[in-house]
Amino acid sequence: MNTPEYIKSLQDRASAVLESRLNFTGHSERLVNAIHYAVHGGGKRIRPLLCYASAEAVGGTLDKADDCACAVELIHAYSLVHDDLPAMDNDELRRGQPTSHIKFDEATAILAGDALQSLAFELLANAGKIDPSSSLEMIRILSEAAGWKGMVAGQSLDIESAGKIKNEEDLALMHRLKTGALITASVKMGAISTGLASTTSLAQLETFATCMGLAFQIKDDILDVEGETEVLGKQQGQDQSLNKPTYPAILGLEEARKRMLALFEEGTQALDSFGMNAEKLKGIASYIIERRH
Repeated sequence: MNTPEYIKSLQDRASAVLESRLNFTGHSERLVNAIHYAVHGGGKRIRPLLCYASAEAVGGTLDKADDCACAVELIHAYSLVHDDLPAMDNDELRRGQPTSHIKFDEATAILAGDALQSLAFELLANAGKIDPSSSLEMIRILSEAAGWKGMVAGQSLDIESAGKIKNEEDLALMHRLKTGALITASVKMGAISTGLASTTSLAQLETFATCMGLAFQIKDDILDVEGETEVLGKQQGQDQSLNKPTYPAILGLEEARKRMLALFEEGTQALDSFGMNAEKLKGIASYIIERRH
């Protein structure tokens, strides 16, 4: 199977598993509809892709990674719903569709995000195919990555930093928290779900994930400059309009691209000892830096 086919198969798998895990009704039909809207409104499913490919890199099977793949995508979906809110980035377009607070209302969007966050941990706690000790470790990893010293901290720095960050070191810190923490969690959780990951393999996967998390954000920054709204599914040039610090703004477009490619090389080299088992994971890394949206 070539890389595009592999990626499509994992995207389809993640979407199907998400559909099955969200096959519920609730006391509030509006809330349930908002939850489904946030999760099923498209998306590249990059974090589930990384979960699945990481599981295979350590010799595991995809079924063990289903619940952690869903959990990280639910956290990602919640973060986007809240990120788009008027108090945050005040976006009106996400994945080519009205953002959740535009489609429904601000209160419903906030509550849907809250529900998605707690549901992620519910899935991990109830993951029947995973050893309980592994489930507990994944809950620890995801809660740290998503919380006050991970993604939420990065978002706070993002809000505080408009017009203030002037150097690459501070920018890298913000993005390692806001974007990279959840990407690193995705890779580690996929490997842990199998019960086959060694301390050495986890360290190598973490190096890969740390590099690719930052490379992912640099690519986003580049697309904000070069992309088209119709392809991106969100407003092109939004970062510049909000005076956000970006790699092209600080380094220039070409230097930003060179930095992204250097991170790609460093990250994929960390997987060399995995041999052919990591080829699919490397293919996803290529997809991350070559994507158009």
